[in-house]
Amino acid sequence: MKFALLCAAAAAAILLQSCAVQSANVAGQPPPPVVLVTPVVQQNVPIYGDWVATLDGYVNANIQPQVSGYLVQQNYREGSFVHKGEVLFEIDPRPFQAVLDQARGQLAQSHAQLAQAEAQLGLAIINVKRDTPLAAARAIAQSQLDNDIQTQKQTEAQVKSAQAAIQTSEAAVEQAELNLGFTHVRSLIDGIAGLATTQIGNLVSASTVLTAVSQVDPIKAYFAISEQEYLALAGRTAAAGPDFLRANSGVALRLTLANDTVFPHEGHIVFADRQVNTQTGTIRIAGTFANPGNILRPGQFGRIRAITTMKEGALLVPQRAVSELQGRYQVALVGPGNRVSIRTVQVGDRVGGNWIVNGGLQPGDRVVSEGTTKVRDGIVVTPKPDPGSEHGA
Repeated sequence: MKFALLCAAAAAAILLQSCAVQSANVAGQPPPPVVLVTPVVQQNVPIYGDWVATLDGYVNANIQPQVSGYLVQQNYREGSFVHKGEVLFEIDPRPFQAVLDQARGQLAQSHAQLAQAEAQLGLAIINVKRDTPLAAARAIAQSQLDNDIQTQKQTEAQVKSAQAAIQTSEAAVEQAELNLGFTHVRSLIDGIAGLATTQIGNLVSASTVLTAVSQVDPIKAYFAISEQEYLALAGRTAAAGPDFLRANSGVALRLTLANDTVFPHEGHIVFADRQVNTQTGTIRIAGTFANPGNILRPGQFGRIRAITTMKEGALLVPQRAVSELQGRYQVALVGPGNRVSIRTVQVGDRVGGNWIVNGGLQPGDRVVSEGTTKVRDGIVVTPKPDPGSEHGA
């Protein structure tokens, strides 16, 4: 009897200890981790391209003299705005003035020779008219009339020769006037004039580049896009006909400058090269930007951003919700019962703070956007809407 009581007491003690251990385990179990979730959103998304651009003048004109001579004056300030027709340099005009004076003298001499030839022709005509009836009446020898006729033809030839000499002299005068005018080297366009490449007193010729003038309002931006991006842009020609420029002239270009500021004026495409560069696989595109105040200058670098295509019905998730592991992209999906499943997804382009998912998710799926390090496949979590999500929870 006493032994039985002892056994019963021992069993009761073991049972109480077991219950205490279980109670302790239940009391010490951590609660489900709290994570922030956001839904997968489906919407039409513009896909942007970003390219490095080099700025250049819309028109770049090398200023070269058209005559040779000594440079005697520079009339513009380097780096200033000049107008079309403005005199930038002057070449010593004295040799060209002398040539012009000589040509004018030759022209005056040619006019005098013409007047003399015309007077002789008038006399010859009078002689022919007078001697013709006399020769018919045999009052004078026929040979005298023949001599008069021959003299008339010779003086007619002299008149034509004098007229030709006048034309030659007039051309020489015109050329001399042009050369004298060319001693004033003018700008052919409105734009910014660069540094002078030669000094006063130097002998210059038609091959000498004195300076360059660039039209910078508007200004061009050259950038190279990939063949794939070109094909995406060329796809717009289906609605606009087989004309790449007409289809894409309305594409808005945004220019970011070297100081990371966005240029306030949008640009548009004005030119596409005729071929793809076989070494780089890119094609050169030219855009144009309004440039009031001439802030932008040739040679500057910047970044061009533009919409290349519109992706219909794209699935978006925050970039922070996507993890990369050995080249595979995964998200933590919160399913029924708040249970987590790790899902492998196919990602596409990045759009702002989001990533386009091309496969592995459905619209409305809840993904963990904050707290991905706390979760693993199969655990239960406490989801809360992500207030920092662009789409809400």
